[in-house]
Amino acid sequence: MIEIKNISKQFGDRVILNDISAVMEPGMCNLIIGTSGSGKTVLTKCMVGLFKPEKGNILYNGVDMFTMDNDTRKQLRQQIGMLFQGTALFDSMTVEQNILFPLDMFTRWTSAEKKRRVDEVLDRVNLKDAHKRYPAEISGGMKKRVGIARSIVLNPKYLFCDEPNSGLDPQTAMVIDKLIKEITDEFQITTIVITHDMNSVMEIGDHIVYLYNGQKQWEGTNKDIIFSKDKLLNDFIFASEFLQDAKEMRMMEANNTVQKK
Repeated sequence: MIEIKNISKQFGDRVILNDISAVMEPGMCNLIIGTSGSGKTVLTKCMVGLFKPEKGNILYNGVDMFTMDNDTRKQLRQQIGMLFQGTALFDSMTVEQNILFPLDMFTRWTSAEKKRRVDEVLDRVNLKDAHKRYPAEISGGMKKRVGIARSIVLNPKYLFCDEPNSGLDPQTAMVIDKLIKEITDEFQITTIVITHDMNSVMEIGDHIVYLYNGQKQWEGTNKDIIFSKDKLLNDFIFASEFLQDAKEMRMMEANNTVQKK
């Protein structure tokens, strides 16, 4: 579990985050959404320790990451997996070598143990036969799956995903969403997803934090969104007439179900 308590962050006179509090639960896909410039990326960088907030605390299982000793912080960072927006794969390395990289950096496992773990995670993301291929030889969706495999190879407790569906077609994006959700449920990871993808919000949004101008404007689940009366949230989520109509239909269906009961 990650607790965000009254976080404020500014650069010079510009306030980026203003007194934000939230709890990111294990076994859930915790989504951070908002328009560009709302503070999503800065909040995430505070959560992983890249930025230190002026005020507030980031607690990992009750311990503030900014006051813990160096050894504890090092251990924590090894428990954090990252799926980058552009996957950040090394072009000169094969798929297998890319996934081996964190194992080489952070473990003293034998070559056989590392190979076994690489096989396990590639199998988990449905890429059994991709070991010797290079990033330039695989599709965008496959690259994302390699990125996911690398992010979970150290058995992290926390998984941060930055725009995991960026650049993907809708069908492939749904595959990636499903995979992230399955891995989160299976290993009870505390997963944090930054996204603009409204399909992701509606499909895997177990817990959603909506930021607006550096403040927490709304918090809830994907089911709560349908009935939200927050105008700023509705304008952001249901920006098109098609989505507005879809919301009205979902509300009617939900009301009819309640009446029948």
